[in-house]
Amino acid sequence: MNQNIRNIAIIAHVDHGKTTLVDKLLKEGGVYRANQHIEERAMDSMDLEKEKGITIKAKNTSVHWHDKTINIVDTPGHADFGGEVERALRMVDGVLLLVDAYDGPQAQTRFVLRKALQHGLKVVIVINKIDRENADPVKMYDKVLELLMELNATEEQFDAPVVYGSGRDGYMMYKLSDERKDMTPLFETILEHVPPPFAKPNEPFHMLVSNIDWNDYVGRIAVGKILGGNANVGDPVWVIRNSDGKRVRAKITKVFEYSGLGTNESTKAGAGNIVGISGFEDVDIGDTITAKEDDHPLPFTQIDPPTLEMQLCVNDGPLVGTEGKFVTSRQLRERLMREIKTNVSIKVEDSDKAGVFNLKARGAMQIAVLVETMRREGFEVLVSRPTVIEKTIENTRCEPYETVWIEVPDECVGAIMQMLANRKGQITNMEKHQATTMIEATITTRGLIGLEIDIVNATSGRGVMSHLFKDYGPWAGEVLTRMTGTLIATEPGETTTYALVMVQERGKLFVGPGEQVYEGMIVGENPRNEDIPVNAVREKKLTNFRSQGEGVAAGLTPAVKLSLERAIEYIAADEFVEVTPKNIRLRKRILNNNERMKARKAAAKAEES
Repeated sequence: MNQNIRNIAIIAHVDHGKTTLVDKLLKEGGVYRANQHIEERAMDSMDLEKEKGITIKAKNTSVHWHDKTINIVDTPGHADFGGEVERALRMVDGVLLLVDAYDGPQAQTRFVLRKALQHGLKVVIVINKIDRENADPVKMYDKVLELLMELNATEEQFDAPVVYGSGRDGYMMYKLSDERKDMTPLFETILEHVPPPFAKPNEPFHMLVSNIDWNDYVGRIAVGKILGGNANVGDPVWVIRNSDGKRVRAKITKVFEYSGLGTNESTKAGAGNIVGISGFEDVDIGDTITAKEDDHPLPFTQIDPPTLEMQLCVNDGPLVGTEGKFVTSRQLRERLMREIKTNVSIKVEDSDKAGVFNLKARGAMQIAVLVETMRREGFEVLVSRPTVIEKTIENTRCEPYETVWIEVPDECVGAIMQMLANRKGQITNMEKHQATTMIEATITTRGLIGLEIDIVNATSGRGVMSHLFKDYGPWAGEVLTRMTGTLIATEPGETTTYALVMVQERGKLFVGPGEQVYEGMIVGENPRNEDIPVNAVREKKLTNFRSQGEGVAAGLTPAVKLSLERAIEYIAADEFVEVTPKNIRLRKRILNNNERMKARKAAAKAEES
């Protein structure tokens, strides 16, 4: 065992201050020079993470404190990124359980903590944001203990030490009455309660690949905890593939140790440390790297299976290629294959149609993050509505169910309960807070699709929802998730204010004046459950007495612009989201109105027979 190293992961619900806490630990660990500009939420390296305010990828850093090295893995708190969490927990020996002193443990706290307890990891409880208005740190500590009991923590895990403080203001305390000074109590608690990594320095080198990094100069970098021996530059090694058990010879060309926010090249790294190693043409998550050819592969925990499936297709719309660089089937396939190399929780399969790929994932947000990343790289794609992955269990048709927690203002409770009833949700618990009510329910994953948009609309943005996979259960029958129809453009061209003022009498607009539309594109929402064809490009016939557009613009309501994630959940089965670097458009799968009518009649006939 290496007594000078501690490997920990930070787990928490979205927005409980995880990444901000890491910033303060880095600062006190001397990562930043006295005069150096400190970037907020430095661990959020992806643009999307900074924009959404969430962690998407598990990332490593290390802090040096009193001659000890504390390797920290920042994990995602969102259940859609469970694959990242699983991998992170393989590398560590303890977790910091971060809980907001006002909100208490939430759905994602439960999700990641359950994983940590299953791995037998030591827990350090951190009650954060005690400076928040109406914070109740003592009550929230009791709630954490209740959660540990509920998740069947061992006696040792239940007796976890606790510190209180504020990551933003940079102090931690053993007791609430202590002086608010610095982060020392947290550092001391980590060193005292988290064991040094279990590793065998005298054995030959072996390591499980828990993550994959990429460097333009050296290619793929295998990241993991060294479980035995040392990794030396120039050493011959064997890669035992997790996929097929093949043994491939390789040579270590570079060793990277994590220090602060970057990596340092080193000639060697010892047992127990979390490092990156390069020198492999092809290495994947779950592979074993070992010094001896006849070594056994190390066990790799299987991650939660995907519950949703959707299609990514080549864009075949009239505006294809006008806004993006990558539009061909080959380019799309190459990009998806590159993604599954580092993202083990997504599965990609070729479909029986050219240019159409089936993606399986844990949730719509996971797909939205991938597609958003691709559009920023210059891709144009079509995305279908998610469908659930069914199973047959004991000759019964089954589908995935989830537990959902919804916190809403008291006056909105009735509307939300009606919404859950429409989607076949079963309410299991209700808890009254100061001005809000927490509703807990069991609902099918199908019923969950698009629910968040409806909650936001019904509560004027004040409702908060989180959910967690429960298990597979009997098929619930038909679930109505969208009660509205659409307004569909019949003519191609540029939208005019004159036309849109008339169109908005039929419903809500998704486009504003001066936008390019085409036949079959969805330009708005109809409150009734039917599709209405509209002309959004009609121009006003001018006369000698009135100028174009006079008095029209005043009556036009601003268009509703859906985010990518909202658009994916909004569309119906016969619709696509068209994603390009510049625009997110909604459209029908079949653009021509006559063709759509024929397809609808054919489908109705097939159902009758």
